[in-house]
Amino acid sequence: MLLVYASENSPRLAYVIDVICSYAKISYELTSDKEYFQTSKKALLNYSSIPMDGICTIHPSIVLFDNGVPTYGITKGYFEAEECLAFNEVVDPLASIFYMLTRMEEYQSKKFDQHGRFEAVNSISTRFDWLQKAMCDRWANALLNFLKQQAGLTIEIVRPHAKMIPTFDIDNAYAYRHKGKLRKSLSILKDFLKGDFYRIQQRTKVLLGLKKDPYDTYDKITSIAAQGFPVKLFWLLGDYAKYDKNVSHNSPMHQKIIQQMAEVCEVGIHPSYKSNSYELHLLHEKERLEKIIANQVINSRQHYLKLNIKETYPIASSMGILHDYTMGYAEATGFRAGTCRPYKWYDLIEEKQTDLTIHPFVYMDGTINEYLKLTIEESKKCIASLHKEVSTVGGDFVFIWHNETIGDYRKWKGWSAVLDFTLNLNKNEQ
Repeated sequence: MLLVYASENSPRLAYVIDVICSYAKISYELTSDKEYFQTSKKALLNYSSIPMDGICTIHPSIVLFDNGVPTYGITKGYFEAEECLAFNEVVDPLASIFYMLTRMEEYQSKKFDQHGRFEAVNSISTRFDWLQKAMCDRWANALLNFLKQQAGLTIEIVRPHAKMIPTFDIDNAYAYRHKGKLRKSLSILKDFLKGDFYRIQQRTKVLLGLKKDPYDTYDKITSIAAQGFPVKLFWLLGDYAKYDKNVSHNSPMHQKIIQQMAEVCEVGIHPSYKSNSYELHLLHEKERLEKIIANQVINSRQHYLKLNIKETYPIASSMGILHDYTMGYAEATGFRAGTCRPYKWYDLIEEKQTDLTIHPFVYMDGTINEYLKLTIEESKKCIASLHKEVSTVGGDFVFIWHNETIGDYRKWKGWSAVLDFTLNLNKNEQ
């Protein structure tokens, strides 16, 4: 049992202590009663500026006793030989974890890309060269070791192999099939005007039944699930628009493949690009999916990874979403929230912990191929490095592919080998 003293009550401190203790499955208690604290026989942590001889102490910054999202002077210091954040020149590992997990910097930012996304280049992790490190997990482990040595806390920290969690976004269920006459005609005209005769040829073969649709890779996804991997699918069911181009949700064949995949994988909603500007879109799309699979939908990941920290999570929570898998960057690999473990979202506006669990991912197929322009071999090295970090700190290795990127079609030719490489990483470590 860990007893933590603070001079005042703080829901932020309770949140962080809960996160830290979850790493070693230890119980804790918070108190503002100094006499009770100093006479206790439990392992003690003094998180205050009050001197207490012989008691393990971490001097706090103002962050965990503040409200809202004020601006702090942020620099880099060290805690137990681990690089750490310093707030107004006070090195504080607990506040560092809170700052990263809540994405406090994203509430403050006014810089976004063309899709309204906070970019990695503007993050504190990029500033301090931490993006490829699970800093919150490192800080939590450093804190537990500190408490073990300085406070006599009896714990055993176990860091298992990274848990592999393959996830797939279904933005476009089929390349050519089930698109409707108008869409087919317009697509053929577009290919003709662009002189893309290879695509015209491929489309013709697929529609004549002479060739499998290149985006029809559901047998491979099914085989991955059959190996015991906890595969998650996120299905786009928004109305057709510039950035939402899946097969119509009314298509019987589209509904059939969704139902088939729901029997072997956990299917969640992939909220449309439009849903960020009008929350009823999410409700309608979620209801569509629930009707198709005849089950409640509790998982989501935003299309285009459009995560607005002030709006996306409150809306998702209000719609009954309990697990979100959007936490990561489109243009960069690594640890956006500084962790590879699922954690409860803390709402800085309402100043409380919520029931929404965030599942960060470490890389996306489009990031390594399209944004970073890595070769297949370079991608494998990048992924292996990320996997090593997750294995070192202990956590989940969540990653994103798409049904259209694992079919070795056109610019994705040969890239299914990168997915296979990822899936075998745990085996290669043994």
